[in-house]
Amino acid sequence: MSWHRCAGLRLVRGQKFIPLLVVAAGLLAYQNSFTVPFILDDISSIVENPRIRHLWPIWDALTPSASSLLGGRPVVSLSLAFNYALGGLAVWGYHAFNLAIHILAGLTLYGVVRRTLLRPALREQFGPSATWLALAVAILWTVHPLQTEAVTYVSQRCESLMGLFYLLTLYGFIRGAEFPRWGGWFTVSVVACLLGMASKEVMVTVPAMVLLYDRTFVSGSFREAWTRHRQLYLGLAGTWLLLGHLMVGLHYRAVGFGLGIPWWAYALTESRAVVHYLWLALWPHPLVFDYGDSITIRHDTEVIPYALILAVLGAGVLLALRRQPSLGFIGAWFFIILAPASSVIPVMGQAMAEHRMYLPLAAVVAMVSIGGFALARDLFSAREQMWKILAWGVSATVALALTILTIQRNHDYRSELSIWQDTVAKCPRNPRAHFNLAQLLTGLGRREEAITQYTESLRIEPEDAMAHYNLANLLTDAGRETEAISHYSAAARLAPSDARSRINLGNLFLKQAKWDDAIAAYTEALRTNPNAFEAHNNMAVALANRGDLLHAAEHFGEAARLNPNLPEIHSALAEVLERLGRHQEAQQQLAEARRLTEIAGPY
Repeated sequence: MSWHRCAGLRLVRGQKFIPLLVVAAGLLAYQNSFTVPFILDDISSIVENPRIRHLWPIWDALTPSASSLLGGRPVVSLSLAFNYALGGLAVWGYHAFNLAIHILAGLTLYGVVRRTLLRPALREQFGPSATWLALAVAILWTVHPLQTEAVTYVSQRCESLMGLFYLLTLYGFIRGAEFPRWGGWFTVSVVACLLGMASKEVMVTVPAMVLLYDRTFVSGSFREAWTRHRQLYLGLAGTWLLLGHLMVGLHYRAVGFGLGIPWWAYALTESRAVVHYLWLALWPHPLVFDYGDSITIRHDTEVIPYALILAVLGAGVLLALRRQPSLGFIGAWFFIILAPASSVIPVMGQAMAEHRMYLPLAAVVAMVSIGGFALARDLFSAREQMWKILAWGVSATVALALTILTIQRNHDYRSELSIWQDTVAKCPRNPRAHFNLAQLLTGLGRREEAITQYTESLRIEPEDAMAHYNLANLLTDAGRETEAISHYSAAARLAPSDARSRINLGNLFLKQAKWDDAIAAYTEALRTNPNAFEAHNNMAVALANRGDLLHAAEHFGEAARLNPNLPEIHSALAEVLERLGRHQEAQQQLAEARRLTEIAGPY
């Protein structure tokens, strides 16, 4: 055997271990993510979710609440149930699972890119470097800091798991097209598509992307693609039936039309969001955990530059699909996958979210990596060794820089407090960020800082009843009762069905001996919630101080009925009854108060 043949065999064998570099890159980039605590939606999806507490009966895990983040996503819910079965609420296990999904997706992307570059349409141009180009794309995509929200934020497993199944669907088709006599790979494609549909709604676009891939790289035309692979497309289209069933409760998750946001207004805002996504793909700073409504287009003129950019890019993609189909496919990948959440279908309260770039980012990375490689080769065609060193040197440098940025971004997630402080600093126009930071500061006993954050939240969004209520509570604790009264009044006006604001408002009036104002507040509270114990009790106190003993006795009596085990209530009722001359009833209430006191025993 010749030396060249031996070297070739060693190279082929060595290439089998190249994908391990993707694994190593993923582990390095996310090595500090395993201790990130549960945040935001993780609380309802994991910590307080009873449906993931057991694997059997499996139906519980497969039927998450329609109003939760997991609604209509049974595969994600089941994966969380497996996590819980293996380690309870140990957070590292959930992060390990998320990272495993992400690395598998990176490996699948490597396979998709490599085999695409080896297709006849691209083999002559990129075939000799297909393995290394695919490796560069996969590593850069895996370590890119824009992916951190989909990987480090546990609840966004919805995005990464869907992304894995999306790539597996395409990979299964590619392998099936290479081995048309064996239908196993097409079966893998359909099964992956089915699982993806049960993971996140964006999966709706994958049959179209497989068809476009077929037309671009395999069959040459849509007609020929349908003729050759009709059964596959029928199978992929059949998975839409499952998705349609799972999307029945979509409006419960504040997604869809008729929720208060006109489709055209959302589309205008998304034009800005998509352009910003492209910028973050090329320059990932600043990354923001929660944009809220901060990127919403307020005036029509604001949208003009973003709309022009998208119009030019969209026209370029359409033109490329006709003249340079390979390039057009990359552009279509970006726009088509973003379309479900970043076009005209409103997503309430989340006009922009970085996790939506999980799969579209692959298009940007592939375009830059493969395009940069081709440019270097053309510029230094006479000096092959130079352009290869340059191409791989730049790729390695960029990969290292992105890895460092990802590690730094994961550090921002080290605590709930740190991620919300980071969000407020980078997105100060987001009232939800100020609100959530204020809640955390309250829990930490940092009252004055919390007051500042609630005040800022209300400056941006003055119609937030909960922010008014929480701020009023803090102001009451700080002795700033006049300000507290103002905010309790606003909360009561904005949330008329919530009795708490009126009860607390009444309590402040009671403290200030404003009996009539207190009685008015308690009356409104009881209209909303007739069984509010505190409202009945404090109403009775106010009535008694005003001299209305008869009605005071009625409300003390109702308070005693609602909470019969408090001796203080019976004593207060006895005092009022005694003043009314109802001595026998008063003695009965005193006897009951003594009995309850004896049962309770000494403190």
